[in-house]
Amino acid sequence: MSDREHTRERSRRDHRRVAVGTLIGTTIEWYDFFIYANAAALVLTPLFFEPFVASYGELAGRLISFATVGVSFIFRPLGAAVAGHFGDKLGRKAMLVLTLVLMGGATTAIGLVPSFDSIGMWGPILLIVLRVLQGFSAGGEWGGAALMAVEHAPADQRGRYGGFPQIGVPIGMLIATAVLSIVTMTTSEQQFLDWGWRVPFLLSVVLVVVGMAIRLGVAESPVFAEAEDAKPAVRLPLVQMFRFNGPQVLQGALTFAANNAAGYMVTGGYVLSYTTAELGMDRSTILNLVTLTSAAWVVTTMSGAILSDRIGRTAVYKIGFAVLLIWVFPMFWLIDTKSVVLMGLAMLVFSIGIGFSYGPQAAMLAEMFPAHVRYSGAGLSYAFGAILGGAFAPMIATWLQAAFGSTMAVSGYLFGLTVIGMIAAFTIKDRTGKSLGADALDIPGAAKLSAAIDR
Repeated sequence: MSDREHTRERSRRDHRRVAVGTLIGTTIEWYDFFIYANAAALVLTPLFFEPFVASYGELAGRLISFATVGVSFIFRPLGAAVAGHFGDKLGRKAMLVLTLVLMGGATTAIGLVPSFDSIGMWGPILLIVLRVLQGFSAGGEWGGAALMAVEHAPADQRGRYGGFPQIGVPIGMLIATAVLSIVTMTTSEQQFLDWGWRVPFLLSVVLVVVGMAIRLGVAESPVFAEAEDAKPAVRLPLVQMFRFNGPQVLQGALTFAANNAAGYMVTGGYVLSYTTAELGMDRSTILNLVTLTSAAWVVTTMSGAILSDRIGRTAVYKIGFAVLLIWVFPMFWLIDTKSVVLMGLAMLVFSIGIGFSYGPQAAMLAEMFPAHVRYSGAGLSYAFGAILGGAFAPMIATWLQAAFGSTMAVSGYLFGLTVIGMIAAFTIKDRTGKSLGADALDIPGAAKLSAAIDR
């Protein structure tokens, strides 16, 4: 093997190592996040919010339980801002390690929080505080993982490598649902309420140790290092990012909001709650269907990421949104049949739209922002999109279904958000495969930012 071939092979190994590192870390982060969403659908209402049920009814308890899912999203922008500030000034790697420890610690602690019967209102309060820490961590996690994967990748394969942190989300959901399903099937109803639901949370401590070992071995982003050599770090990346790239944050947030709201119908516990509480279906059966959908979501997300290297990021987004627009009404019609086969079909087709409007996201957002403010811009686009989309989507869907007595209202809500996401996708300047370095002055706002740094 020649020196050039040897160098090329070593480079490929480095790219794969970074991709695997971002995948495993993101998987662990989102395992933690989705365990809570599923627990909110199944057990948190009777364990922590029973007084609200006694006073206002079962629906009120479920709404409050889902509201605690949404509370964490409010703190995602803060996490994205803090991690983005230090990630743009000091590097991506340190923030990835910090967010992983914070998320894992909060998740493990949730598994130890006593119920309302044991410590009264302190139970719900502690639950919400730990949920806030999860949200802060998730807000800082995604931007760093996405940029590490994309900035290490060859220009013509950014979609592919950027797909690894993206599939960490459905894989995290897959593992979370599978673990919860196993615990459900191996415990009685009372055992699950007493202690079984805590097991998936406590397992997080093991996963964090594994993730830490992997992330500490990943090298810093070469694009960040080159940008630092070319120009000094921006003193206040967040301020400069909003000054020159505010429109790109809005565009990124609106595209993600549409995807996130649709995804949280399945991953955020709404389908699980609706089918078990309203349709009276078996919990284990629905958890298995959600697990199957999560596995399909892994495939469709990576397929969308790879396809974006060939036909462009925004083109794949538009395909994904088109599928969601076509399928959002038929999906709930099929779910309402209570046929396990038809419900499985409904969610599997839905995963195509979700995957294609999620797979290219890491590469697209990285290509939308200049190198010196990229962590801040990409992270905040993701965080704001999560608030507008998935934060309270399960709660809103639960209220809509109860208020109108039909899932048609839920479908209409998702249809409207998807239309907005589609419009936003048409306004984004596609930079598939173009330079990400400090010399990439065709990125919106890059020339003005460069001039501001020089001054």
